Amino acid sequence: MPCWYHPPRRDPGHAGGVQGFSEVLRAWRDRLKPQEGGDPPGRGRRAPGLRREELAGLAGVSVEYLVRLEQGRARNPSPQLLAALARALRLTDGERDHFYLVAGLAPPSRGLVPQHVGRGVQRMLDRLGDVPLAVFSAAWDLLWWNDLWAALTGDASTKSGLDRNIAWRHFTHAPGVIDFDDAHAAEFSAGLAADLRDAVGRYPDDAHLAYLVARLRAESPEFGRLWGQAHVARHRSSTKTATSTPVGPIVVDCDVLTVPGTDLRIVMYTAVPGSSDASRLELLRVSGTQALTS
Repeated sequence: MPCWYHPPRRDPGHAGGVQGFSEVLRAWRDRLKPQEGGDPPGRGRRAPGLRREELAGLAGVSVEYLVRLEQGRARNPSPQLLAALARALRLTDGERDHFYLVAGLAPPSRGLVPQHVGRGVQRMLDRLGDVPLAVFSAAWDLLWWNDLWAALTGDASTKSGLDRNIAWRHFTHAPGVIDFDDAHAAEFSAGLAADLRDAVGRYPDDAHLAYLVARLRAESPEFGRLWGQAHVARHRSSTKTATSTPVGPIVVDCDVLTVPGTDLRIVMYTAVPGSSDASRLELLRVSGTQALTS
């Protein structure tokens, strides 16, 4: 199991305790509009905001556990769970910190890789929903993705831990659905290793990042060789082929945008307008995302 960083616990009595946590969790779920959670508004909704099952799905937690949290019967939620709930609730940075405090945990340190997808970034992603999108941390952990991304690359909700990390899956040769030629593969490997070295330099206190690099150095000779070159760079744009979609192979351009101040990476796949790849991507948007939501 990964050596996840656990911040020191605060005395829950100083931050509102379990009751304070359950109150803010319910209040912030109630204020979130259904369309912000990916569902259209509709009549007959008794909940003013998201339903419990909707929030549970967004955060990757069971409905039963979410009920226990809201009723104050579940104690000591993990930092990973709080981070997932904060993203799903679209909290601001200040609200996220308060969320940690009322749960009895110290907010994430600035020395750790940022994991929070803020409200403004989320709104921007909503407006780009007609293309495959995903958000990664500086350690290349997958934090968020839309339905079209899942239809193109596979549903990441079935994966957890290191299996949601691009570098881990690439260097340990886990089965993938995105392909490129040998020259691009070498460039991609070098870029990932250099990107992780850059992240280690900026987040030296992040235990999860250190664990990821140690595991990669121990289990991937290719990564060990590239790490030893001490090359520092950022991942660049490229062209790839999604090989296992229900509508056939799709060639896409991959662009990586970095969000200033957060070090989040927004990865976007697009196809050449008017091409057969663009037509297949549009067909996948209609058929593939419907299959996922059903």
